[in-house]
Amino acid sequence: MKITVCIGSSCHLKGSRQIVEGLQQRIHEHELDDRIELAGAFCMGHCAEGVNVTIDGERFSVHPETLDGFFSSEVLPRLK
Repeated sequence: MKITVCIGSSCHLKGSRQIVEGLQQRIHEHELDDRIELAGAFCMGHCAEGVNVTIDGERFSVHPETLDGFFSSEVLPRLK
């Protein structure tokens, strides 16, 4: 699975750094380092919608305060 986080200027201001750090932590805690590739990308073109994150090309809008729910509902189920 590949998770890509937008690190462009707009998403950076909305918390992309916290999203990346939070994903790194959760991936490590769940021992998924060998199953998830975490990458960054500049502007995904949906700047008004929050931090843009894709999972294998499917786009989501994530905020630092919604990261736990995103990881539980979107990331973990795809790995089963």
